[in-house]
Amino acid sequence: MNDQHATLHDLRERMASFVRERDWEQFHSPKNLSMSIAIEAAELMEHFQWLTTEQSEHLDPAALQEIGEELADIVLYSLSLANHLQIDLAETVLAKMAKNERKYPKEQVRGKAHKYTYYRKQEGEK
Repeated sequence: MNDQHATLHDLRERMASFVRERDWEQFHSPKNLSMSIAIEAAELMEHFQWLTTEQSEHLDPAALQEIGEELADIVLYSLSLANHLQIDLAETVLAKMAKNERKYPKEQVRGKAHKYTYYRKQEGEK
């Protein structure tokens, strides 16, 4: 199964089954899951810590494998947190994208990397 064939529902169900079969629900509080996401994100950052931007763009297959596993851990804990809190991820992601589109209008931000508050200040100066 790959990105073109797996649904978010499939992944959530697979993760829920994995957790349930191991009786890990007792450990999967929102606090613990959110901490686990942060820990895995730090482990992901570790792979890039001392690389230049250029080096980070040209990774060898072994590094990509390890990075992919850290990214998978982040997604897996995120799926567990969504399961626990009964958050519809697809709905939430799409709503967040719509919000980001409003905060970062493409005509105004294209090619720029400022935080959205920068653009609000610019509008206030007009």
